[in-house]
Amino acid sequence: MVNRSRIEPGPGQESVWDYPRPAVLDDSTQHIRVIFNGVAIADTHRAKRVLETSHPPTYYIPREDVQMAYFTQTARMTICEWKGQAAYYTITVGDRQEVDVAWSYPHPTPAFAGIQDYIAVYPGRMEACYVDGEVVQAQPGDFYGGWITQNIVGPFKGAAGTWGW
Repeated sequence: MVNRSRIEPGPGQESVWDYPRPAVLDDSTQHIRVIFNGVAIADTHRAKRVLETSHPPTYYIPREDVQMAYFTQTARMTICEWKGQAAYYTITVGDRQEVDVAWSYPHPTPAFAGIQDYIAVYPGRMEACYVDGEVVQAQPGDFYGGWITQNIVGPFKGAAGTWGW
């Protein structure tokens, strides 16, 4: 079992153990950039963060700030107990493609209506994702899409041994 003792945040840091459950939506004015195969496929100061206990934030970017020409919706769908049914996208830029690497909630639950027409990506499957110029580390595991920066402390759910958290 992975140790899930809360790391005490320093000045300017947030602990994921202070985030609520159920999850909540938070507006962000941070500069968010996503690079895939050398192309900036998203660039915004109007992202929203989903915050949930034990998870680093997942950033949702308004479609108006995403290069949707590189995105193709796939047949994959999943259900989130908080947000509703997610639709997935493959990203293709030049000779590189990642399948089911982005998602959205076309008809989110009322509590998450603010992310309708927003897109999220798995940061570990991008060339780079940035928050205010800092390169993001991906949340461990291959299920969650959290973005880890120096301002976020854990431990984080997602790695082997953390499913029961």
